[in-house]
Amino acid sequence: MCKYMKQDNYLNNQFIIAMPGLTEPDFSHTVTYLCQHNEEGALGIIINRPANMTLGEIFKQMDICVTSPIASEIIVFAGGPVQQDRGFVLHTNHGNWDVSMKVSDTISLTTSRDIIEAIATDTGPDKYLVALGYAGWGGGQIEQEILHNSWLNTPYSQSILFESPVSQRWQQAAKEIGIDINLLTAQAGHS
Repeated sequence: MCKYMKQDNYLNNQFIIAMPGLTEPDFSHTVTYLCQHNEEGALGIIINRPANMTLGEIFKQMDICVTSPIASEIIVFAGGPVQQDRGFVLHTNHGNWDVSMKVSDTISLTTSRDIIEAIATDTGPDKYLVALGYAGWGGGQIEQEILHNSWLNTPYSQSILFESPVSQRWQQAAKEIGIDINLLTAQAGHS
């Protein structure tokens, strides 16, 4: 186990917000929802990076019949640089899906076709976000990046995850803990 984190301090079901000094193209100005964080590493989905694709395109590629009047127009997100050809659905806990991981009492991450088919027919979860790819870190890596002032971790907010305008999620996630992220600098202050 990483010397910086104890099991009860893992960042599951939290946001990590890219600090202004994080200029890496894959993560600059992003908000990532951490689905899994333990001694082996972390897995998260970036929730504020549209992929220039709609669910309608995914339905077509997967040959899924659509009866929902709005599902085809929902934007798909670029969830991260790992496995960008694979779909991930963050959603409120509703339904019993083939391949699903419960993240918290209210949120799950599902990767199976059955949830996409349910969304296409308006029988899926109440709230959801579909992403291609995920963000991943090795054991202790996210902790080191936080110590080096690359990320700010904040509590998860369902309204930011599913309802806030995409362009405002970075600022709003930081605002949840009283921080104006635009006023922060890239310099770290550790004593």
